Amino acid sequence: MIVGIDIGGTTTDAVAIKDHKILKIVTVTADDPLAAAAGALGKLITSLNITLKDIKVLAATGGGARFLGNELLGVPVKKIDEIKAIGKGGVTLADRKRGVVVSMGTGTAIVCVKDEIKHFGGSGIGGGTLQGLSRMLLSINDIKNLDKLAEKGNLKKIDLTVGDIAGGKIGVIPSDATASNFGKIDDTIEKEDIAKGLINMVSQTIAVVSIFAARACDLDDIILTGKVISLKEVQRSLRSIEPLFNKKFIIPEKGEYATAIGAAVAILNGE
Repeated sequence: MIVGIDIGGTTTDAVAIKDHKILKIVTVTADDPLAAAAGALGKLITSLNITLKDIKVLAATGGGARFLGNELLGVPVKKIDEIKAIGKGGVTLADRKRGVVVSMGTGTAIVCVKDEIKHFGGSGIGGGTLQGLSRMLLSINDIKNLDKLAEKGNLKKIDLTVGDIAGGKIGVIPSDATASNFGKIDDTIEKEDIAKGLINMVSQTIAVVSIFAARACDLDDIILTGKVISLKEVQRSLRSIEPLFNKKFIIPEKGEYATAIGAAVAILNGE
């Protein structure tokens, strides 16, 4: 059995894989990387009713992986480059051999997967942006609560569209395309509208950057992964961009755990 673990700043994901099948995924929250990794391992072995000896290797990635030694609780540790883990996880879950993998976490990382896995770039816009702005503007700390609030919001009261400016479409750009995020705010807006505007601004920015990356990498498939992709309103905003660019985003099942899965897959592939 291989365990892939993605140690983030506050959240750590761990996945147990045996014979290329995912047996269990767990998430723990801890500020200390060692405590997070140990807690995730403990949670896995308890839920699967196994022992530490059943785990062949721990494939560790993410920012906190650097704090681990050569073993953890007696389990050998193999550190996997995070870019490789993002790329491997994305294409594996999407059942593709090539593609642009976009990891939507605290920030956003963009990885091009062809014959090689290369870091294309990224953006500081991501889940951290949503959390920070929602805390400042709405006193909401959990972006899942922001997502629920946004379901009742109205973008027409927040964003300025092409139609608002031009009176209709401009060339191939439809009249309902966003011309300016938050460019239409007045005194009648509600907190639900602000929530929807925040999610739309972050989601559409990531979507457009990802599409430009796919063009630059000469790749067709855009695979979206990371914790942020699990939010319903994020998915709605992303889908709204698709017709404008004639693109279809791939949002794979278990995509929020793609980096941990990618670390384990790298070990399974002998890398």
